[in-house]
Amino acid sequence: MSIEEFKTPFEIQLDKRNRWVTLADMIPWDNLAGIYCKNLSTDRGAPTVDARIVIGAMIIKHKLGLDDRETIETIRENVYMQYFLGLSNYTYDDVFDRSLFTALRYRMGAEKFDAMSCELIKSAEEKKSVSKKSTSKEKDPDENNPPAEKEEPEVPPKNKGKLLLDATVADQMIVYPTDLGLLARSREESERLIDILCKKLGTAKKPRTYRKKARKLYLNVAKMKHKTRKQIHKAIGQQLRFLQRNLKSTHKLLDQFQGQEFPLKKRDQKIFFVIQHIFDQQMQMYKTGANSIEHRIVNIYQPYVRPIVRGKDKSKVEFGSKLSVSLNNGYNRLNKLSWDAFNESIDLRKQAEDYNKLNGFWPDVVIADQIYGTQENRKWLKERGIRFSGKSLGRPPKEQLSPYQKRKQKFEQRMRNQIEGKFGQGKNAYDLNRVRTRTARTSESWIACIFFVMNLIKIQKDFLSSLFIWLKKCLPEALNGLPQLKMPSFAPTDCRDIENMNNRGRGILPPIRFVLD
Repeated sequence: MSIEEFKTPFEIQLDKRNRWVTLADMIPWDNLAGIYCKNLSTDRGAPTVDARIVIGAMIIKHKLGLDDRETIETIRENVYMQYFLGLSNYTYDDVFDRSLFTALRYRMGAEKFDAMSCELIKSAEEKKSVSKKSTSKEKDPDENNPPAEKEEPEVPPKNKGKLLLDATVADQMIVYPTDLGLLARSREESERLIDILCKKLGTAKKPRTYRKKARKLYLNVAKMKHKTRKQIHKAIGQQLRFLQRNLKSTHKLLDQFQGQEFPLKKRDQKIFFVIQHIFDQQMQMYKTGANSIEHRIVNIYQPYVRPIVRGKDKSKVEFGSKLSVSLNNGYNRLNKLSWDAFNESIDLRKQAEDYNKLNGFWPDVVIADQIYGTQENRKWLKERGIRFSGKSLGRPPKEQLSPYQKRKQKFEQRMRNQIEGKFGQGKNAYDLNRVRTRTARTSESWIACIFFVMNLIKIQKDFLSSLFIWLKKCLPEALNGLPQLKMPSFAPTDCRDIENMNNRGRGILPPIRFVLD
């Protein structure tokens, strides 16, 4: 049978219950498109791809955990995804070239994704308020004859809601850094640069690099299962001396290009500058015997990544960006992203102010780790009528807390599990701990898009739960007027009947479905 003879169901009507169809109806596409097109020029450059296609492709990529090439192929093969992107009919062509993903990540950044998350949260809250008003049966007796409006002084809104705060690290997909491995890689890159310069100069005789000897000495120590501190220190000194020789040779070769165009490409220039910084840092630590240094570089190709000490059981040090995140009603916001380690307590004010800008009022209580409960933060929260859920500072009070207050305090501290679960969702389901981008800005965009997609998932779950509540409420009322049905008695006569009963009890057979018109 040829491919043309294979029958396809695309001629029939699409299923309205499909997840991409329902998700497309929940997203405020016009508002998101306005955020995306805000800084784009209308009269310069080539015409851009449709905003809904761009945003939808980003959602599909991170929701399914696909790479750039696989995302384009999946969209081309799935009719529901093409409907989700706003296409009017099915097409066999790619929506755009997969290399455009890199430019889109650089163009959008973390700022636009945070603005899109705010639009999603506002849209979801507006739909909730509208549904509550429509379902409420109580009516105002004076609704038809409203009283005349009186000028009243503006009263600031009361504090409402719970604001959960915490911080985490989004790990980059880099080789686990060691001082010895980093120096060996820097030495290999310096040897490659020397080869490039000698080729452009046309010199047959290259400066001595001792590359075979240097690699042999490195592997002798790197392959050891158990290395002593003395062996590692000796091997680091050897690699430092080899790298120092190569850097001097590189500078001599570059001096021969005076008055000419710089011979190295942009990427090789960056690598050359990075390995010089690595040499200076490692030489300083080698001479002083220190184990750390300020702004330490741990990767040649991603020099913006820093080691962040977290003290977790899995790994005491993580390599990536530190995130400061807030959570309200299940919706998260990425308030701060930094490539350097910082004390998360300094972000409490900014997170509370962002909450106020988004909702129009301050939170009633801030639930966070004890590190956020500094004297300055507690004083700032008290001035705005915001309660901090942590324990009070200083000595414990003489008057013991009542059982109700103890239960309330424990309950609020357990609510911190929600934001911890949000971190677990991002890292286990959406690769928040395996960021694969190569530049700092595209990495920030990757991370912010994951939090944006998790808000979408929350909206979809809220819709399904509200639908279930509506069915639970309306189904008994709809079936109230129907005659009661009596189930026929069933007596198993053979082994097959008994097996069918067991399968129905395990949920293998499909349950009875009620279809309401």
